[in-house]
Amino acid sequence: MTVPLSTRGKLLVFEGIDGSGKSTQINLLADYLNAHGIRTLCSFEPTRGPWGMKVRQAAAGNERLDIEEEISCLLQDRREHVHNVIEPALEQGTWVLLDRYYLSMMAYQGASGCNVEEIREMNEEFAPVPDLAFWLDIPVETALLRMAERGLARDAFEEASFLEHCYRIYASMDMPWLVRIPALGDALQTQQQIRQAVAEEYPQIFSRANTAALA
Repeated sequence: MTVPLSTRGKLLVFEGIDGSGKSTQINLLADYLNAHGIRTLCSFEPTRGPWGMKVRQAAAGNERLDIEEEISCLLQDRREHVHNVIEPALEQGTWVLLDRYYLSMMAYQGASGCNVEEIREMNEEFAPVPDLAFWLDIPVETALLRMAERGLARDAFEEASFLEHCYRIYASMDMPWLVRIPALGDALQTQQQIRQAVAEEYPQIFSRANTAALA
């Protein structure tokens, strides 16, 4: 089935602590959407641009920028990402799948002592609100175990007690477009839940029969 995309694309965001499987789920959903004739663009934040890399490089060295500088860098990185990548793609009818967005900033910088709602307001002054966001919900200890099993180095954001605080902020978020996805099962079980949520949001494109098939 090919779906003509003459209208604005959709912004689908994947959130959760590292090790929750965001990248895997984005790739699986992109394949599914592409098979239905929907153009997709997969991206991530912080980006590899100069502002995002400043935050990434500090964290990789097990350090953090001063919180005000960190917030400034993340906001500037997102402004450029929205202007140069996200908005142009949406305007062309492409569905944008993002690994992290401003909900991550609410969780991580919120866990560092910043006001969560103020962070949301700062971002929504310029960043489009997601059409759907998926919080991949797994316990912190499971996420850290997965990272260890994959041989992934932990950075300055991945200390267990800090991640527990991030988790609690994610769990407290209440937006009509945010969907909690239990992600302890295997990747295809998690993907099935995501596809079902997308099909229910856009029934004119997806049928239950199509969603049930993990093509």
